[in-house]
Amino acid sequence: MDLRKLKTLIDLVAESGIAELEITEGEGKVRIVKFSQTVQPVAYAPAPAAAPAAPAAADAAAASAAAPAAPAAPTGHTVKSPMVGTFYRSPNPGSPAFVQVGQAVKEGEPLCIIEAMKLLNEIEADKTGVIKEILVENGEPVEYGQPLFVIA
Repeated sequence: MDLRKLKTLIDLVAESGIAELEITEGEGKVRIVKFSQTVQPVAYAPAPAAAPAAPAAADAAAASAAAPAAPAAPTGHTVKSPMVGTFYRSPNPGSPAFVQVGQAVKEGEPLCIIEAMKLLNEIEADKTGVIKEILVENGEPVEYGQPLFVIA
């Protein structure tokens, strides 16, 4: 079964109400299971404020409290993982990476490999542009739908 057909099946399962899909095609067999990881919002209680000793100390505390707590979300087109597996930036351990930050890519060009159940699946660019950011480290496990690259 080719990668495009597999991606279509994954998208159909993700968008539908079904939790599991199993397809046998010739000698090949694919099983897609949808799971839900609900993220509980974390509420932060403000730290008790100490009585300021001088107005300058109060201004410094206000400035540090105004600093953003989380990094900004990446802007541009995000290429997401179509499956669960292990992320590899190059085809072989000694080979150069498929893409680097700042490199121009065309639609259909390979970006990385995701190994799933001893199968190496090439992940291709679904948009033409420039690699703005690589969000996963080489050899790191990835989840379905996890952002991998940002293309500007």
